[in-house]
Amino acid sequence: MSAPEAPELDAWLGRERVEEDLLALGPARSLAATLDRSGEELREGVPLPPGWHWIYFRSPAARSRLGSDGHEKLGEFLPALPDSRRMWAGGNLRLSGSLLLGERVERRTTVEAITPKAGRSGSLIFVTLRHRISSSRGVVVDEEQELVYRPAGPSGPGAHAAEGGAGEGATGSAAAGAAARASTAADLPEPAWWEPFVADEVTLFRFSALTFNGHRIHYDHPYATGVEGYPGLVVHGPLLALLLLDAGVRRLPGGRAALGGKLLSFRCRAVRPAYCNEPLRLEGLPDEGSLRAVHAERGVLMEAALTSTT
Repeated sequence: MSAPEAPELDAWLGRERVEEDLLALGPARSLAATLDRSGEELREGVPLPPGWHWIYFRSPAARSRLGSDGHEKLGEFLPALPDSRRMWAGGNLRLSGSLLLGERVERRTTVEAITPKAGRSGSLIFVTLRHRISSSRGVVVDEEQELVYRPAGPSGPGAHAAEGGAGEGATGSAAAGAAARASTAADLPEPAWWEPFVADEVTLFRFSALTFNGHRIHYDHPYATGVEGYPGLVVHGPLLALLLLDAGVRRLPGGRAALGGKLLSFRCRAVRPAYCNEPLRLEGLPDEGSLRAVHAERGVLMEAALTSTT
């Protein structure tokens, strides 16, 4: 993939898409079951857990509008870049209140930035989407989502690290960036706490269904290994991010119940892919608010930072 000229990319800046959705109870309880959580406390009128808005606004594209990878074809809302593959690279989430189950909300998405960069496997294009989700109380969620276009071809175990891991760590520190590049978990600082997680085929299927994500790397093993060159099915980046956010919120003073009236900020960055059926660890560092997902042999897969202020 050769980098397009700047004017060609700039033509996509400012494009906007507006969608409405009902924060129905069913999807939230289905996500709770997928994460092996009790959904008994979920009912209409109670706050939607932070980050769970990712299972709404699913923008279902007609089958005729899908590309060979299962995603919506590029060139309509997002730029079409020839000979490229699209990946989720991370984001920045700010919550100024709670979305409530059962309420109708609006999401306004804007193409905020398009930035060409050089990666180890060739030219990369980073696309930043800004999502603002409003309820009757005004804007509640303000989020930047970063996508990266990398050259088409076999990904291999290390290619995703080069693309998704470009730039400094989500914590914004050189030390965190160095830790992210550690080759094994044994090279990393000891966490303050950790919990295990394994995503099997059913977990990936359920999360794909909940988010209406048709990307074949998450469920089509021959495609993931033979076309995109991964060693197995790939765990969704947003699923890892959601797990880290959930684990971090549960360890805030007072837990999720104490979030009312507080501003919540969560930043995350994909470093390496996680694969189906491999054991992972969700970890919190002694440095308050620093989180990471770790594989014992390949080191950090995702790094994140969570802050809560009044």
